[in-house]
Amino acid sequence: MKQIIFHIDVNSAFLSWTAVEQLKQGAEVDLRTIPSIIGGNQESRHGIVLAKSMPAKKYGIVTGEPVVNAFRKCPELVMASPNHEMYGEYSRKLMEFLSGYTPDIEQVSVDECYMDFTGIAHRYASPVAAAFEIKDAVCQKFGFTVNIGISVNRLLAKMASDFEKPNKVHTLFPEEVPVKMWPLPVSKLYMAGHSSVEVLHKLEIRTIGELANTAPELLELHLKSHGRTLWEFANGIDSAKVIRERVESKGIGNSTTLPKDVTTEKEAKRVLLSLAETVGRRVRKEGVKAKMVSVEIKYHTFRSVSHQKQLSRATNTDQVLYETACELFRELWSGEPIRLLGIRTSKLVDETEPEQMSIFDLQSAAEKRPSEDEKHQRLNQALDQIRKKYGEHAVMRGSLKE
Repeated sequence: MKQIIFHIDVNSAFLSWTAVEQLKQGAEVDLRTIPSIIGGNQESRHGIVLAKSMPAKKYGIVTGEPVVNAFRKCPELVMASPNHEMYGEYSRKLMEFLSGYTPDIEQVSVDECYMDFTGIAHRYASPVAAAFEIKDAVCQKFGFTVNIGISVNRLLAKMASDFEKPNKVHTLFPEEVPVKMWPLPVSKLYMAGHSSVEVLHKLEIRTIGELANTAPELLELHLKSHGRTLWEFANGIDSAKVIRERVESKGIGNSTTLPKDVTTEKEAKRVLLSLAETVGRRVRKEGVKAKMVSVEIKYHTFRSVSHQKQLSRATNTDQVLYETACELFRELWSGEPIRLLGIRTSKLVDETEPEQMSIFDLQSAAEKRPSEDEKHQRLNQALDQIRKKYGEHAVMRGSLKE
């Protein structure tokens, strides 16, 4: 039986969850039915739009624009402040509910997840029938709506869920790609960031179909490895699997929302260094090593992307985590302003677990000198002891003081 993947996405999550909560508290007006937004400071009208209602969208209001601009477009606009603690609780309850259908769920953000439907497909007349059942059950139980995209892989399922909203079910199977996906602007393709789209436009590539039919070697020439990725996505190719995350094996990570948008690689690398040191300390404190490292970027538009890498050897050293994170960052970053950066480790193993030595380790052992990995481990252990005794900020890299 072929694989079937669902992508489940809450429609305008922050606004929907705020509206549901207000209605529970006795509100007479549903924010989703009027021009409304979530974001910024209600009194000063500062900040940016985090979410918008469908009526607000008709005024040309877009996520990520300054609140003051939104009010210029629609003076009668109603604004509510965000409540991230409440959003987290709604997210937790939704994922818990969806896990009742199958445990094969991978949550990728606060308001979206992938579901591997393959194992439970025999229970339903069709994937579409099951998706409608799940969609309607979510609405009945929680009071908000979701879109569900259906396909044979994660990429096409996500593209499908972004079709017409809200409260819809869409399919995008490989045979439907030329009709449903190829006519779309290339900017609608997943992972096609602003800078990539500019390059594609210079190459006179305007639609996803034109991208799909461009020689991948030409794209690699202008966009490096990301060009090949975009070509594969345009052709519906995606080998990523839904990763079922158990609570005990989710990994150890850290992320930070930046005080101002980061726009250069140098700035981003300083943040990644700080995150790598924090994650490294936590990994060592737990007595484990990581075989997988991932990096998350959230852009100023609140669009999130992530990329991960399997390590040849498990590690808990700051330097390896940092170097891997920088490599992932360079492959992932579209050039857009960055609002949040995160590093996460997963596939954790006990730090005492034996591992195969490389030829370099054997050479170091023969010469009775420590390997580079051993040097990093000793340095990290020494720094951990100093910080434990004198505080987290007792020792800080010079590059972080600039």
